[in-house]
Amino acid sequence: MPFVGFLAVLGLLLITNRNWSESTLREIVVLQQELEELRSESVTLSAKLMDASRPSEVAKRVAEAGIGLQEPMRPPQKITVEKED
Repeated sequence: MPFVGFLAVLGLLLITNRNWSESTLREIVVLQQELEELRSESVTLSAKLMDASRPSEVAKRVAEAGIGLQEPMRPPQKITVEKED
């Protein structure tokens, strides 16, 4: 009789372990799908940001906003200050 009880407990443990592993596997699949969606969204947003930050796009948006900013015609120059002793 103790052997039958041992087998019953062992069977319950196996069933519990299988249910736990199946639920964990389902959760992993759902999280992988969510991760793929987030990665694709990240790539899309990165592409939109790259497009919006192009100098021509920035100039167009500034002109549409009527801010009055203009692109500099001369390249930037380095300002050097000599130290006085």
